[in-house]
Amino acid sequence: YSTISQLGYMFLAVGSGAYVAAIFHMVTHAFFKALLFLGAGSVIHGLHEEQDMKRMGALRKWMPITSATFIVGWLAIAGIPPFAGFWSKDDILTAAWGKSPALWAVGAVTALLTAYYMTRQVVLVFYGEERWRQPAEQGEPDKAELTEPEPVADEHASDEAAVHAGAHDGHGGHGAEPHESPWTMALPLVVLAALAVVGGGLNLPFTKHTALLERWLEPVVGRFAVEPHASKLLLGAAALTAAAIGLALGLNLWRRINRPELEPVVLKRAWGVDALYAAIIETPGRALAAFSAFVVDKQVVDGAVNGVATLVRNGGGQLRRLQTGYVRNYALAISAGGALLLGWVVFRVVGG
Repeated sequence: YSTISQLGYMFLAVGSGAYVAAIFHMVTHAFFKALLFLGAGSVIHGLHEEQDMKRMGALRKWMPITSATFIVGWLAIAGIPPFAGFWSKDDILTAAWGKSPALWAVGAVTALLTAYYMTRQVVLVFYGEERWRQPAEQGEPDKAELTEPEPVADEHASDEAAVHAGAHDGHGGHGAEPHESPWTMALPLVVLAALAVVGGGLNLPFTKHTALLERWLEPVVGRFAVEPHASKLLLGAAALTAAAIGLALGLNLWRRINRPELEPVVLKRAWGVDALYAAIIETPGRALAAFSAFVVDKQVVDGAVNGVATLVRNGGGQLRRLQTGYVRNYALAISAGGALLLGWVVFRVVGG
C-alpha cells in the first residue's frame, strides 16, 4: 500500500502537468523506499528472521546503524524537511493545488496517513519494550515450530542435531538477543540514508539555478504545470502541517486503540481494502475477462476468421468443378467465350 500511494503521487503530478515533479519524486522515492526495504531486511536478519512487529521493540539499542538509517527513511517518506521526500512531495502538492484544491486535499490526506503509519512502525520496531524477549502469544506458533526438522542420517548427525536444537532453544527462540547486521548490509543503508538526506538538492524550488532537475529536463518536458495562485510557502507549510499531524497521531493515537478487539476485525483484514478491491475490481474484472475470452475472442474474432476460411474453402470447392481435366470441355469453353466476345464486338460496331 505504501508503494502504491507513492506511485499515486507520481500520477497526481503527471495529471497536474508537473512532469518534472513526477520524475523528481520517482528519484527521491527510490532513495528512501529502497532504504526502508533494506532496513526492514536488516531488522529481520538481526532479529533471527522474526517478521512480526508485535514481537519487536527497542531495537535501536541493539541495531544502532539500522535504526538510525531507518529513521532517516521514515522522515523522508513522511515529508519532513530537509529530507528528500519533502521537496518532491511539496512540488507535487503545489502543482495539484494549481490544478484543483480537491486534488491537493487528496495528496495532503495521503501525506498525513503516510506519516501516521510510518511513525507507528518506527515506534513498534525501534522503541518501547523489548517484546522479542516475551514468549509467543497463546495460539501463535513460534517460528521455530514452523521449521520442519531435517532428516537425520546417522547417530553422529543425530547428536549434532540435538546440540543444535538445544542451542536453538537457548538462544535462537524468542529470547535470542538481536544483533546489528554485517557491514555488507549496513553500508548500503548508510549510502541510501545519505541520498535520502541530500537527494532533495536535485530540484530545490528557490531559484532557477537551484532547480537542477527542472533545468535538465526542460528541453524534453517543458513547463506544463499551472502555477498556483496561493503562496508556495503557504502550501509548503500546509503540507508540513499535515505530515506533523500524522507523526503526532502515530506517536499517540495508536497506543489508545483497543487492539485485541480491533485487530481480528479491522487490522488483520487490512481495513477491508482487499475485500473491497476484490468485490468491485477483481470479480467484475474476471467476469469481463471471461466474457472477452469465451464470447468476444472465440465467437466474434475466431468466428470471423473461421467464417472467412470456410467461405473461401467452399467457394474453391465449387469453382474446382469447372476444372474437369478434359480438353474438349476447355475447347468448348474457349469457343463459347470467343463467340460471345465476337458478338459483343459486332454489336458495338453495328450499333455505333
